[in-house]
Amino acid sequence: MTRRAPLWLGLGLVAAGLVTLVIGAAVGVAGPFGPSVPNLAGPGSMMGRGPVTGKLPGPGSPGFVPGTASSPRVVQIIATPRLRFVPETVIVKEGETVTFEVTSVGPITHEFMVGPAADVAADTPGTPEIADIGMMQHRSLTYTFDGPGPFAFACHATGHYEAGMAGTIAVVP
Repeated sequence: MTRRAPLWLGLGLVAAGLVTLVIGAAVGVAGPFGPSVPNLAGPGSMMGRGPVTGKLPGPGSPGFVPGTASSPRVVQIIATPRLRFVPETVIVKEGETVTFEVTSVGPITHEFMVGPAADVAADTPGTPEIADIGMMQHRSLTYTFDGPGPFAFACHATGHYEAGMAGTIAVVP
């Protein structure tokens, strides 16, 4: 008689493989046809996908078009199971409107709060946020960066901010 592994073991291995694949894609690990998503860790790569290059130019780059209230620029953010955001720094133009597309790639529930750095650090009620982003969920939040900042983003799920799950918004004139 052949012994079979418990079903939970097989499902756990499949889930671990899926999480590894998604995290690898999020940080730009090349597959057989190159990176499947933009390399979110490279210069200018936090700017979203362009139709040909996979990236849109960032502030200060030739061809950059800042987001507006009627046409926000999309910035993709990955919330990882290592309690980090990728990228950890986003560059915006003063007055620009940005839609953050946040995806949680691990089995941990996260949140995403963005706004003035002091309000984000203090988890001030009323600061714009997305709560309860579960595994493989994709949610968005649009924010206009009025003034020079400082601005930030963070996850205040229990213990996440304390573990370093926060990022900065660099505002350029």
